[in-house]
Amino acid sequence: MAKIKLTKAPFKGTPKQESDLRNALDEIKKKKGAVMPALQKAQEIYGYLPEEVQLIIAEVLEVSAEEVFGVATFYSQFTLNPRGEYNVSVCLGTACYVKGAGEVLDTLKIQLGIDPDECSTDGKFSLNATRCIGCCGLAPVMTINDNVYGKITADDVEKILKNY
Repeated sequence: MAKIKLTKAPFKGTPKQESDLRNALDEIKKKKGAVMPALQKAQEIYGYLPEEVQLIIAEVLEVSAEEVFGVATFYSQFTLNPRGEYNVSVCLGTACYVKGAGEVLDTLKIQLGIDPDECSTDGKFSLNATRCIGCCGLAPVMTINDNVYGKITADDVEKILKNY
């Protein structure tokens, strides 16, 4: 079973976000299978699904917190951790990995001071290790938001990050 990493960053939800969520949930709870659309709406509002938000969903939908957590962790579209302004992803698919993606990821961990699935304390960067992103000819590949960096080495990381 995969280990689920939770952020160390404190939850910073606003009263407006909670109000928006509760209003949306009042409509969603009338539907069958409401947990999935509730999580989608919550992630749209907050950007991720912290425990505090999952508990609101469970309360309003009158389901267990375990059910909400189970759905949130089963589907890859959901994240339990905040994302940074810049979402850094390193492809660890076979082509990228054999061409040095592991070293690129290790360098990013050091440079950013975070592990995969974490967000920097300033909220600027989040780091993800992904599988094939379909750019095997550019291996190894790293993306920052919508920008793709191919044929990179660990030595390129610092220069690329300086752009952000």
